[in-house]
Amino acid sequence: MLLPLFALLAAAQAAPAPAPAPAPKPTAAQLAAAAPASAWGAIDPQDLLLIDFADGRRSVIWLAPAFAPVHVANIRTIARSGWWKDATVYRVQDNYVTQWGDATEKKPPAAGIVPKPPAEYEWAWGAHGVAVDNPYRDAYATRTGFTPSGWAVAGDGARQWLPHCYGMVGVARDLAPDTGTGGDLYTVIGHAPRHLDRNIALVGRVIDGMAALSALPRGTGGGLGLYEDPKQRVPIKRIAIAADLPAEDRPAFEYLRPDARVFAATLEARANRGGPFFTVPAGATDLCNVMVPVRVVGR
Repeated sequence: MLLPLFALLAAAQAAPAPAPAPAPKPTAAQLAAAAPASAWGAIDPQDLLLIDFADGRRSVIWLAPAFAPVHVANIRTIARSGWWKDATVYRVQDNYVTQWGDATEKKPPAAGIVPKPPAEYEWAWGAHGVAVDNPYRDAYATRTGFTPSGWAVAGDGARQWLPHCYGMVGVARDLAPDTGTGGDLYTVIGHAPRHLDRNIALVGRVIDGMAALSALPRGTGGGLGLYEDPKQRVPIKRIAIAADLPAEDRPAFEYLRPDARVFAATLEARANRGGPFFTVPAGATDLCNVMVPVRVVGR
């Protein structure tokens, strides 16, 4: 009986050690955080619209002048003219939009703006460059991708447009052919209403302080989320262009460059999430779920 026992002990000692557990798959956020400085591009302070609320909170909008040059020029003029003095948030529609500007609709337009901008809704595919094609299918467009300047775009190979994703900012307008001046703006606070794509001018994206716009009491007026009581309106202290502030007071932001090698890895990480929680990778992702990462400099 001794020989079999010795044989068992020898076999146990000779058995290979179990393979080490595989390293956890990095998340998109971890990949972005580890990206080198060269993978990040600075956002021009001329393209940062700051909304300072009376309660001290701030929202920051990254403007997209390449996609809506006339509307964005109007917005800069309106901000610099002080036209938004006494502006308020006057509409918060659940799972749809938050809107701000002149709730009275009685103020004359700001001096120096283009009163009837063109319909800046779509452009030739590639007009702004396409650094990366999105390999995952989209419900509203046959082709999607990301421009070198940091914007997600939808299209069909012939035309391209900005998508109505969460946090995107558009110009409120009346019925067509009206296109809005830029005096009243809205941001998406719910499920992406992509049916609005190519019907309204999108002029930017909220990149900081989104809660100041999304976590507000919902309105009930007109079936549109309007605040029926003027006392419900959220007062805005100031709307300004960051470049107009003293250098020491300007916030600074950077975006992960879509032409950087790490960006494609963040797309894959979004589509095929790993870690201990996810056991079944989706193998797909919505365009609005892979917006270009943005970070605050110095925070």
